[in-house]
Amino acid sequence: MTGSQAASPSPQVADGRTPLWRGHNVFRVVTFLYAAFWFVMSYRSYERPWLAAICICCMAVWTGHTVWRYRIRAGRTNLLVATDVVVVNALFLLNEFILTDAQMNSPDPSVVTVWHSTGVTAAAVQWGMKGGVATGIVAAAANLLVRGRTGSDMALDTLLLVGVGLVIGLNSDTARRSTERLAKALRAEAATAERERLARSIHDSVLQVLARVRRRGAELGGEAAELAELAGEQEIKLRSLIATKPEATEDGETDLAARLQVLRTARVHVSVPGNPVRLTEQLSADLAAVVREALANVDKHAGEKAQAWVLLEELPDEIVLSVRDDGPGIPEGRLDEAAAEGRMGIAKSIRGRVTALGGMITLDTAPGEGTEWEVRVPRVPEPKRRRGGQR
Repeated sequence: MTGSQAASPSPQVADGRTPLWRGHNVFRVVTFLYAAFWFVMSYRSYERPWLAAICICCMAVWTGHTVWRYRIRAGRTNLLVATDVVVVNALFLLNEFILTDAQMNSPDPSVVTVWHSTGVTAAAVQWGMKGGVATGIVAAAANLLVRGRTGSDMALDTLLLVGVGLVIGLNSDTARRSTERLAKALRAEAATAERERLARSIHDSVLQVLARVRRRGAELGGEAAELAELAGEQEIKLRSLIATKPEATEDGETDLAARLQVLRTARVHVSVPGNPVRLTEQLSADLAAVVREALANVDKHAGEKAQAWVLLEELPDEIVLSVRDDGPGIPEGRLDEAAAEGRMGIAKSIRGRVTALGGMITLDTAPGEGTEWEVRVPRVPEPKRRRGGQR
């Protein structure tokens, strides 16, 4: 690993609401053309034709400006959308001074006509269902204020304005959540790949040096043994640091298989299911710690040339983990002797973790046949449900 290596850039994810914005832009242009048609047809009948002309010109300018801004993600700011809602409703309120009393009381379209609803669609795409419904209510209130009457046509306008905000808002919320999930998954995948790269690089350099210092210092004894102990502590901390921690899902689960993949080295072979093994964050972390401690036990007792195999199995009701090595194994009676002298160390720590998870652990070993730990824990931990054993 060199200092010149740059960190992997964060994956860029396209905004899932972009198709909704494109639809809004098309809708705004079409409704403006519709309003322009009715403006030409009704020009002479307005009470103030000159004000109607100003209104339609402002609509043209605002349509061009917002379509240009909304076409890119950076232009879809909350400030612009809020301004959009204000401008659209303000132009609609100008109908109070443009339409005659007869036009007010008839179902004929106003100068702004259905272009008025584009303020609702913009808010719904930007702010989701709540923003769409709220803006729809504001637009419906402006319509009632200008017309100054109620009726079946006014009720239909209100239903359409609020309904448009509701439907488009729901679609916007769904698209936003999908974008967030995709971004989260890509970040987790990129982080996992980077952690695995760093783990391989560190294992080939720093971890090997620390492991050699720990073993050699323990052999020499004295002050060297103290340095060996410190090296061993730093080795464990460094292994924990580079261990992959996948991002949790919305249900608070993480992938145990991804946590174990990073432990793979030239001497440690990891086999996991092809699909993610999603467990609660705490259970996943505890099982990963059990495997790391078992591998540390292999390093300590099996020798630097020993090979280790980690196998993860996912059953309907439980998780099965096994850690096996091809070391010299443990002579009969050695474990009882170590327990009597209080030297169980990592083995005791492993059993303690598994017992706390309500699982069962077995140790299978014999001289010249290596050592195998098998851990079985329920998918939903029940503390102290079963005790660990030994065979």
